Amino acid sequence: MSRSGLLGPILVLLGVMMLFWGDFSLGAGEIFAYFWPVLFVMPVGLFFHWMYFSVLERRGAGLLVPGGIVLTAGIVCQIATLFDSWDVMWPGFILAAAVGLFELYWFGGRNKWLLIPINILSALSLLFFAVFSVASLFSSLSSSRPFVTLALIVAGGLLMLSGRRSV
Repeated sequence: MSRSGLLGPILVLLGVMMLFWGDFSLGAGEIFAYFWPVLFVMPVGLFFHWMYFSVLERRGAGLLVPGGIVLTAGIVCQIATLFDSWDVMWPGFILAAAVGLFELYWFGGRNKWLLIPINILSALSLLFFAVFSVASLFSSLSSSRPFVTLALIVAGGLLMLSGRRSV
């Protein structure tokens, strides 16, 4: 990878951080506190992918399972760390296992039986993402609780009235 290919994303990420956090200071502690997944976790996942694609020349598809899991977990940790959203992002760890298995399926001979755990883990992760995202949204709307309460009462009443049209 060229120097600009590595430095470019770092500068963009640093600029976005400074834009959103005006009091952001750039010290070693802040770098380790906010970017530990990029510094320590994601390189391990990229290493497994590099081993599979470059060193082993696509012969050891088993390397993609830990590579996909660690890389996806690193992305989940980075997003959760930057936005302090661990309460919403934790289902990403379930998705990480699905990503690792999907990479094994995609590059390792397309064993159709791998699709069963991949689909179960993906559906479970997406279900938890949806439930906890809606719960987080409702808790953030607590300042406008009277409006949300009124909207729920009106929606429930309309559903009850529309259900009475039986013969």
